[in-house]
Amino acid sequence: MSKLYWYRTIVFLCVFCAVQAIDLSAQTFKRLHSFDAIDGANPLPGLIQATDGNFYGTTSLGGDTTCNNGIGCGTVFKITPEGTLTKLHVFELSDGQSPNGLIQLTDGNFYATTTTGGPLGAGTVFQITPTGKLTTLLGFTANDGENPNGLIQATDGNLYGTTVGGGISAPGCLDYEGNHFCGTVFKITPAGLTTLHRFDATDGANPMAGLIQATDGNLYGTTNGGGISASGCFDSENQQTCGSVFKITSAGKLTTLHRFDATDGGNPVAGLIEANDGNLYGTTLSGGTYGSGTVFKITPGGVLTVLHNFGYYAGGAIPNGAFPNGLIQATDGNFYGTTNAGGAYDYGTVFRITPTGKLTTLLSFDATDGANPNGLIQAPDGNFYGTTANGGGSNDGTVFRLSAGLGPFVETQSTSGKVGATVVILGSNLKDVTSVTFNGTSARFKVVSSTEITTTVPSDATTGKVKVKMSSGTLSSNVAFRVTPTISGFSPPSGPVGTSIVISGESFTGATSVTFGGVNARFTVDSYNQITADVPVGAKTGKIGVTTPGGTATSAGTFTVIM
Repeated sequence: MSKLYWYRTIVFLCVFCAVQAIDLSAQTFKRLHSFDAIDGANPLPGLIQATDGNFYGTTSLGGDTTCNNGIGCGTVFKITPEGTLTKLHVFELSDGQSPNGLIQLTDGNFYATTTTGGPLGAGTVFQITPTGKLTTLLGFTANDGENPNGLIQATDGNLYGTTVGGGISAPGCLDYEGNHFCGTVFKITPAGLTTLHRFDATDGANPMAGLIQATDGNLYGTTNGGGISASGCFDSENQQTCGSVFKITSAGKLTTLHRFDATDGGNPVAGLIEANDGNLYGTTLSGGTYGSGTVFKITPGGVLTVLHNFGYYAGGAIPNGAFPNGLIQATDGNFYGTTNAGGAYDYGTVFRITPTGKLTTLLSFDATDGANPNGLIQAPDGNFYGTTANGGGSNDGTVFRLSAGLGPFVETQSTSGKVGATVVILGSNLKDVTSVTFNGTSARFKVVSSTEITTTVPSDATTGKVKVKMSSGTLSSNVAFRVTPTISGFSPPSGPVGTSIVISGESFTGATSVTFGGVNARFTVDSYNQITADVPVGAKTGKIGVTTPGGTATSAGTFTVIM
């Protein structure tokens, strides 16, 4: 087993504090499953709910006790909302070890990475069907990155991710048997893998979480190390670097938005989320006022605000928890997350925090119901589901459900798409459906099951909530669906500054900018399908871009500026 694997495990499971019981408000909690090593152990990633209504996840260890010196190489599992677990695949090192979290694509299959193992020993990308047939798609090498984190699918249809190691070797990065590799960002297309960026410690190092794609089309993430060296951050070979927040384009242009300095947090191990207000939110594992991590907000431009500091003592206890994992934004507008330690019994907590930073501890784990929880998801039934890395009957981790009194909703499997795109809507008890609308525009639909509806984005649809009307009431989507614009053409194809250009396409309502070769132009939205824009001073020959609340469209053809 690699030194890196043990480092990641220690980072996720670190427990440093001795606490005594505190009084917490009761919540409706149920332990759905307790792992026993044979069916998996230590589920570090979170869960996803698939189109069939069941949850799917992975365990980092367990499964086959002949693998990995008897502790197993991990599993993929399915679990029903009531807790019936089915082991779908057991890893055997040759096909990977320690899998990360899954994503489900429109083909119905799941895709993910393994941290190590595989044909080249540095991790894999794999596909697995809902029935458990696994196919290894590629293996990583030290040059293109090793020990990958989770994947996302961007609006261009490609997969993107990060690797903890590989790439450039530099002081301040994790030690791989004497080589301090800093990690990478990569893209996977049908043609194969492309390394978009290799970290060099100055711009961050060793990302330990995947990416998100924000509404501006860019990708955002965090690095666990690199950046500023400061006391209070984790030590890597006497380099106490604190990590960073970064932005990267699909073409690989990276911008470091913030370098942590311990006072505002350090060493994030979780990714970011984009909230309803357009800002990004995340957590750090160390740093802050008490050294046990923070919750922060950061604007797309890089202005960071600390919302909460974990680890304060009260009567010898740590009621607000310590060492937080990632966040989600729930349907009530608040953020929810977990801490690895602290709480009444020092086995971690579930917490709620408002956008202004008011934190409430909802649950303290007591080891029997789980210990050292990972991240949460909110399912369409309104409840939260998650896993713990340890605890339960065999101390191999658990799957749990927590109700915080939030109502049901529907979830679109993709949160953006152009007119005509197929969209899968997930829910619970989807019966007697009479209509589906996109921000008020009716769409054609088919009820596939009580948990799934398929529909297409209708013409004239605009960015906003998707609503499903049933005889029992109406359910709204948890986030707005972004109807992305498209440019089908423009006329004339060339002209000098000041020429009026008619741009044709779809979903132009609410357009906020039009550019010629990256230069902003004056424009008028004539209709849903047409914009008239004037070639601006300073325009360069290049693509025409149109940005709306749903995203940005770029012309296929090039507009020629006549000098």
